[in-house]
Amino acid sequence: MGTVNLTIDGVQVSVEEGSTILAAAEKAGIEIPNLCFMKEMKPYGACGVCVVEVEKCPKLLRACATKVAEGMVVNTKGERALKARKLALELLMGDHDGDCQGPCKLNCPAHTDCQKYVKEIAEGRFADATATVMETFPIPASIGRVCPHPCETACRRRLVEAPISIAQLKYFAADQARADGTLRAPKVAAPTGKKVGIIGGGPAGLTAAFKLAQWGHDVTVYDQMPEMGGMLRYGIPEYRLPKAILKAETDAIAALGVTFVNDFKIGRNAEFDKLRTWFDAVIVANGAWKSSAMRVKGEELKGVWGGIDFLRAVATGGKPEIGDRVAIVGGGNTAMDACRTAVRVGAKEVYVVYRRTRKEMPAEDIEITEAEEEGVKFKFLYAPDEILGKDGKVCGMRLQVMELGEPDERGRRKPVPVPGQFEEIALDSVIAAIGQRNDPEGFASLPQTQKGTIAADEATFATTLPGVFACGDTVNKGAGIAIGAIAQANEAALAVDAYLRGRTYQPVQPIISEREVTEKDFADRERIARVKMPQRPAEERRHDFKEVNLGLSVEAARAEAKRCLECGCHDYFDCKLIRYANMLRTDTKRLKGEFHPGFVERKLVCIERNQRKCITCNLCVRTCEERAKKGLLGLVGRGFKTVIKPEFDKPEAIAVCKDCHLCVDACPTGALRFLEK
Repeated sequence: MGTVNLTIDGVQVSVEEGSTILAAAEKAGIEIPNLCFMKEMKPYGACGVCVVEVEKCPKLLRACATKVAEGMVVNTKGERALKARKLALELLMGDHDGDCQGPCKLNCPAHTDCQKYVKEIAEGRFADATATVMETFPIPASIGRVCPHPCETACRRRLVEAPISIAQLKYFAADQARADGTLRAPKVAAPTGKKVGIIGGGPAGLTAAFKLAQWGHDVTVYDQMPEMGGMLRYGIPEYRLPKAILKAETDAIAALGVTFVNDFKIGRNAEFDKLRTWFDAVIVANGAWKSSAMRVKGEELKGVWGGIDFLRAVATGGKPEIGDRVAIVGGGNTAMDACRTAVRVGAKEVYVVYRRTRKEMPAEDIEITEAEEEGVKFKFLYAPDEILGKDGKVCGMRLQVMELGEPDERGRRKPVPVPGQFEEIALDSVIAAIGQRNDPEGFASLPQTQKGTIAADEATFATTLPGVFACGDTVNKGAGIAIGAIAQANEAALAVDAYLRGRTYQPVQPIISEREVTEKDFADRERIARVKMPQRPAEERRHDFKEVNLGLSVEAARAEAKRCLECGCHDYFDCKLIRYANMLRTDTKRLKGEFHPGFVERKLVCIERNQRKCITCNLCVRTCEERAKKGLLGLVGRGFKTVIKPEFDKPEAIAVCKDCHLCVDACPTGALRFLEK
């Protein structure tokens, strides 16, 4: 047999006569997307994804089924071919009803692989679960205790009875792995010779340091406080996050070779512009350490505290003189931390003043409930009008009665004053926990937003100063939750790494498939109660700062993890369909319409077939027929409603599937899954 010479994307290729364009391209190292082709079988040409342009040919040709010809000139990336290929993918994705990733992972700001580590916990692999979390950030035991877990808000198990306790499982696994001595340190690459300075030792700074150290860079973290941890150490009370836990996790970061420098403040120990000269790149992650003002009369009186200032004073070993009667203004988790801390430092009457109702409070419901159990009184639909004083010290507060009006831009009903209605309460101190902001002192050379935060690129977190990046609560929109700061730190670390290696970092949002589900989709699921975290009784815990939660047992944690519905696709990282969708930036929802009949069956006993994910490429049917020589699968129905089902006369005919599963290996979408039996 002779050879044929052709050109593909400008590359000269010689192949055997009778070869296809697809085979010739593969020989030249050129990938042509395809979904229904396997070289072990005859060409099928069903998916339409492998179309190419051929010079002097008016129509597009399917590369998997078109034989090469002498002198043929092929363009795999021509405008017509790419447009047709993208349309074919959009048609396929429009009928592909599957979840690439679990909603828990998608709703986590840092995209931690919740589904994976929950499954590892269910299997009793606690060190593996902790390692999975630490692929994203280095402090799982700490974050698990304090995160408001947006992952759980999205958990599909809520459509059955209640979400998985994802955050509690996270810190259970980390605690267990540390106690067992199975916690694994991540690998560190060979030194790059590049030096990075990080200002701020909170969640963002620690995460960036952790990542950059693993990639071989020499990292030094500076922090103004005596110990690392940032707001986790000085803003989160001990009863929620024991500092020994945090210390163990920060020590592990130092063990990677990261240098910690504490009691170091920009402007006092070194000017920012001077510090920049010490490093090849700098990340500013100094947090938001200033409490927002209430802007009411009397705020200057002795006995008025900022929420962060009060919590920091307690965390550093002080016992602030707040008297017997204290009011905390605010409705977030900082307000809950402040009111419960006030109880523990001896206040006899503690109020939380909030201008909306409990329903609108941004604080976690469990925090509100635990505060109530500890004796905190809530005054809903009140706002501070004036802080009253006597001899320069707080003696009370006049409250404006509020009512809920129209919804604001976030959908919450806006509180409006009720004209002429006020109430006064006697107080010894007032703690304002209505927000926090960054301290720009020492960073005058950095660009700022109108809010007074550091201005940084939303995607790369680069500032306008060469080699200077900023992330976390100090940038752009300002203070948020810790896992949000961690998400920014991960992106900033990637951008810094690219910068140090002379590359440009520009993150691309991945294309994914997401299912739309309702309670009906899970009507057949067994209802299993969410595991309840054991706690110390309120009357005991309100008198000290020992941890409130007692922790899950191994049995309880594994049982809770087994409630996971495993929404994300098991084959996501090997799925050709989604890889090509990303390659061509396919709009997965543009052509969504009526779906094929959707069902999940296990008639093949050891193979699960998910028809929702099937794109009817027919690879499984042809593989079973041509390669396995069994013919157990076939197309059923006609037209759009065609589905693939097993076809066999005797149950014993499928016994061969246990040792074969060639169809599973051939499936390009994860519609088939081999079950461990």
